Amino acid sequence: MALETWLIKVKTAISNSLDSARSSVPKPKALKKSNVGILAFEIAGLMSKLLHLWNSLSDKNIVRLRNESISLEGVRKIVSNDESFLLGLACAEMAENIRLVAKSISNITRRCQDIKLQDFDRILEEFTHSGHDPHGWVLSGKEMEAKNKKMDRYMTITVTLFKEMEELSAIESSLRKAAQCKELESATKEQKIIDLEQKLFWQRREVKYLKERSLWNRSFDTVVSMLARSVFTVLARIKLVFGVGHGYPPSLPRSLSASATVHPTENPNPCTFVSGPLKSSKLDEKTEMGTKFLESNSRLLKPPGGTLGAAALSLHYANLIIVMEKMIKSPQLVGVDARDDLYAMLPRSIRAALRARLKGVGFSASDPVLAGEWRAALGRILGWLSPLAHSMIKWQSERSFEQQNLVPKTNVLLLQTLFFADKEKTEAAITEMLVGLNYIWRFEREMTAKALFECSNVNGVVLNLQNSS
Repeated sequence: MALETWLIKVKTAISNSLDSARSSVPKPKALKKSNVGILAFEIAGLMSKLLHLWNSLSDKNIVRLRNESISLEGVRKIVSNDESFLLGLACAEMAENIRLVAKSISNITRRCQDIKLQDFDRILEEFTHSGHDPHGWVLSGKEMEAKNKKMDRYMTITVTLFKEMEELSAIESSLRKAAQCKELESATKEQKIIDLEQKLFWQRREVKYLKERSLWNRSFDTVVSMLARSVFTVLARIKLVFGVGHGYPPSLPRSLSASATVHPTENPNPCTFVSGPLKSSKLDEKTEMGTKFLESNSRLLKPPGGTLGAAALSLHYANLIIVMEKMIKSPQLVGVDARDDLYAMLPRSIRAALRARLKGVGFSASDPVLAGEWRAALGRILGWLSPLAHSMIKWQSERSFEQQNLVPKTNVLLLQTLFFADKEKTEAAITEMLVGLNYIWRFEREMTAKALFECSNVNGVVLNLQNSS
């Protein structure tokens, strides 16, 4: 009995010593996930681009692309009348946009703690080339819509935070200036400082509140997870709509029906597509059925020789056409200086063509029938050329440095601009417009001069009659 009691005491002593030894060993601290902080504003810009890309791939916009955008008269006249080529350009631009967003996201992934997110580049490359989605990042239509609402809410609050932080900075600056001001009376100065300090207190509370609710206080893992899933889903949607690659989750086609609206297939395969995509043989050849999809589409956006984009003239010609459009609408308001400025905008090739067209043309422009014919002809040319010029300006302005992080306001694609327009055909149309503008401008001046001359003659007759009476 005594032996058993002694053994129990020894066992208890050993157990207690082991417990104390374990408790003395420091437990490894869990790594605290870092928040995105000031990068919230850049991330909000990426979210806005993803939302815009997703919306541009909606049923309505895909139908508009198929039935309107690639069927524009101007596109068919000076860009291309090959539907496969135009669809290829649309696909290439959307793929390039998602590539640029993914590149920006990859710069943030190194700050994540999740190994999968750190490996975003490799997983995206694998998905792009083979369609393999090892982590199930492609969302269904309903899941994507819910994710978009969440991102939109974060974006709204983050934009508000930016404005409130600017206001906070302005209040702090005003307070410093008030404290250093020596012109105000002591009592007035003290009251102003008290008011500003009170305003500063409430503004700081507002900023703190918005930081807690916005992207500012979200972890890199949380934010990148949302962005990665959106990138995969948008890319899958692009491939689905344009009929590139295979092996995508069956849930995606079932929840996205635009391709059915655009081009239904005769024998749908539920394992790949439930409906026919915007399919074209040339597009499939150029994208090699999904292999090097992003890289091949990036190359496809390089304008071929003989286009305005290759000559770096697309934006200049767009501005030129818009200036001419204003002059054609109100030729009577065009002065000599404005006419000279327009001529100064012309490149050598158009000047040479214009001189050749006007060679031997008389200086008189008094035929109202001919002036009417020219107005009708100019109206027809502007009807198809002007939309491309305005689209070029919109496309460029949305991609300017100042607008990079803002939500694009339009769904303008490069194929709807002058970027891929044939240089010779565009210059021929511009030259024709210049010849017509020259005639109606001189016609308006001659009619105005004639009216003034007749008016002066009438005034002279009336004056003579008054003098004779």
